[in-house]
Amino acid sequence: MYKIAIAGASTLLGRELKEALSESPLAAASPVLLDEEEAQGKLDQVGDEATFAQAIGADAFERVDFTFFAGTENLTRKHWREALRAGSTVLDLSGALDQETGVVVRAPWLDFRGLGSEAVTPDLFTPAVCPAHPAALALALILERLQQAAPVRFAAATVLEPASEFGRAAMDELHQQTVSLLSFQNMPRAIYDAQAAYNLLSGLGESAAVNLSAVEARIRRHYDALSAGRWPALALQVIHAPVFHGHTFSIAVELERAVEISALEEALSGEHVDLVLEDTDSPSNLAVMGQNDVLVRLRPEPAGARNTNESSRLWLWAASDNLRLNAQNAVACALDLRRLRPQGTVQ
Repeated sequence: MYKIAIAGASTLLGRELKEALSESPLAAASPVLLDEEEAQGKLDQVGDEATFAQAIGADAFERVDFTFFAGTENLTRKHWREALRAGSTVLDLSGALDQETGVVVRAPWLDFRGLGSEAVTPDLFTPAVCPAHPAALALALILERLQQAAPVRFAAATVLEPASEFGRAAMDELHQQTVSLLSFQNMPRAIYDAQAAYNLLSGLGESAAVNLSAVEARIRRHYDALSAGRWPALALQVIHAPVFHGHTFSIAVELERAVEISALEEALSGEHVDLVLEDTDSPSNLAVMGQNDVLVRLRPEPAGARNTNESSRLWLWAASDNLRLNAQNAVACALDLRRLRPQGTVQ
């Protein structure tokens, strides 16, 4: 039986991670919920087991096999080396460590077979694993599937970022801004420093607590790590959308040659990707809530007037549950890392 710690257990992502763990082969693990001091003592639950959130003390990571950091970047940077010294395998969902030396960005759902040295995999000397950003994972899944049909020449994506990617405080401020606008009152701007309600933004105010440019850079890094040179560089833009949950994507792809539309649909379909064929079931923030799969709608541009059954240029509209995809990928990373854990007691 493993012992698993979740640092940042009271966050939105921490709660989603607890649910994902309870549905996984790690459900029998002994859980330890860790959080900031203000969350200490709160009653919580993992699966059917009730437990309390603990402050992160000197021995918090003692005999812990896996430590998931699901809180703020500051929380991760402050405590990840303590977990490492205690012999725990560190999984960073906050994105704080993805540029640390030796840290590996991972998404076990992707097929890295046959890549040789280009595919970086964790070993006993890997200090931490960073599960790939959920937007990078969704884009990688789609590009990997299309690559099976024909080589991808060009890919561009606009990612619509929800408030939940920035935590509960961002969701609360988006809600309060909406209420304030409807009642003709001043809007709170502690998180966004801009009007996020009823608005699409490519940048936030100078005093904003969140940074879209940093998010965009992280998605690029993780996409490049997952690509391992298999796909072209991604032209990317991140827009903040006035929604609470769910990533949505507008994706343009050009293939090296025209491919039959039926072959494209067959390539996209499969595990973790749900191809939507009807306009009435268009992927959306609402449709994807609680779903493990990325929903994708394909709209090819016909190759020519004489042949409308094949295309080399594609538009895709996709959606994914950002928190659930992140948590599911983190659990998949932990399951992949079990081979590196010693048998019996922790070393």
